[in-house]
Amino acid sequence: MRAHYKSEGLAENDLAEGPFEQFALWFAAAVAGELHEPNAMVVSTADAAGRPSSRSVLLKGYDTRGFVFYTNYGSRKAREIAENPHVSLLFPWYPLARQIVVTGRASRVDPEETAVYFRSRPHGSQIGAWASEQSTVVASRAELDAAYDRMAARHPLGEPVPVPPHWGGFRVVPDMVEFWQGRANRLHDRLRYVRDGEGEEWRVERLCP
Repeated sequence: MRAHYKSEGLAENDLAEGPFEQFALWFAAAVAGELHEPNAMVVSTADAAGRPSSRSVLLKGYDTRGFVFYTNYGSRKAREIAENPHVSLLFPWYPLARQIVVTGRASRVDPEETAVYFRSRPHGSQIGAWASEQSTVVASRAELDAAYDRMAARHPLGEPVPVPPHWGGFRVVPDMVEFWQGRANRLHDRLRYVRDGEGEEWRVERLCP
C-alpha cells in the first residue's frame, strides 16, 4: 500500500518565527480540516533501562511553556517519566500529509493548574479518574465497572468531585519541534526548530526525507 502525496511544500520562508506559533497555525488547519480528534498525539517514553513504550493521549493545552497532557501518576507513562523525563510527542495528521514531532523533557504541572482542568472535565471522567488504577492488572470488566459505581455513589452528579492525589498533568518542554510535510516522490519537507542552549532562541534546520 502506498499513498502519493501531492500537497504544497513547506519552505523556510513559510515558517512562523517560533515553533509554538507554527504549531498553532498547523493545529488550526487540522481543526478546520475536521480531522477526527486533531489534538490526539502519540506519547513515547522510556524506562531507566531505555525500553520504550508509546500510547495515544489527548493534548489539553499548549503555549510557549510547552505541551500539556493529563494522566494517572501511577500509570506506566508517568512511572517511566519519573525514571527518564525525556519524551517524544507525535501528531499524525495523515489526511493533511502532515506530522509534527516534539522531543523534550516532561515534568508535572502545578496542582492548581491540574485542579482547574480537572473541574472542567465531565462528571463521568472525573469519577473514572478515581475508579481506575491505570496500567494495573484488573480481574475483569465487571470489577472495573463496580469500582466506578462505588465512586459514582460516593460523588453523585451535581456534587463537586475532589481532584485525585494520584492524577495530574505533565508539561513537555520541547528542545526540538519538527514539521513534516508530505511531498511527491517521497521528497518530503522536514523543517525543525532546535532550541539554542537553555534560552528562548530557536534555529531552523532542514532535514533530508
